[in-house]
Amino acid sequence: MTDFWGELVGLLSDWRIFVALAVTAIAGVMRGYSGFGTAVLLAPAYSVLWGPRIGVPVMLLMELFVSMQLLPKAFGQADRRVMLPIGGAAVLFTPLGAFILLTADQDLLRRFIGGFVLVFGLLLSSGWRYHGSRPLPLNLAVGSVAGMLKGATGISGPPVILYLLAGPEEAKRHRANLILFFAVISVISVIPPALGGLVGWTVLAKVVLLLPVLLLCVPVGARLFHVIPDRWYRRLALAFLVTTGLITVLA
Repeated sequence: MTDFWGELVGLLSDWRIFVALAVTAIAGVMRGYSGFGTAVLLAPAYSVLWGPRIGVPVMLLMELFVSMQLLPKAFGQADRRVMLPIGGAAVLFTPLGAFILLTADQDLLRRFIGGFVLVFGLLLSSGWRYHGSRPLPLNLAVGSVAGMLKGATGISGPPVILYLLAGPEEAKRHRANLILFFAVISVISVIPPALGGLVGWTVLAKVVLLLPVLLLCVPVGARLFHVIPDRWYRRLALAFLVTTGLITVLA
């Protein structure tokens, strides 16, 4: 326990924690508003600040808490016929991705995370979406890719988001679908890093400082969902995504 308090005190004198707090607040508002945004902002930002083997486990633990915060209301609004197969496949493939996190070169992995977020932001900006049907085999394939990405990078959302957002559902249903997916996968995604020894006092101290900010900002974003026009929010969110991806690649 002495190590934990030492880590906590050390963080308060480190400029990086204040950058992390600011990015965490933005991610919390994004997550509350749209149902996604935690991982795609925090995984690259934390990886630049502390490296993927610290940054990704910190983000995964925080994602777990915020998913549980949003899940109760979203569960009844989500399309469980589509989302549960996607979530189930993602759960099965997350450990495979976690093996990459545990064994890959950290600088290479950090740049991959940044490049992945950058491409995702540009795709969203372009307006491209998947416009086909959603048969079960394709749901399983999307979930499998998302799970592998979740384990390796902490980011599972892009393939699922691009797959779902082209559908005819209203914004409320889209948001609930994403919340349900992230809740399902967040439970399993913290297990491989914990078993691999990545969740120590260094990670837990950062979670203790950052999590309250995230939990406070998520309800703010949820309230803004009923106030701010979607087009305004979308432009701002995409600007943050592209900027974060660029910084991660070039840092």
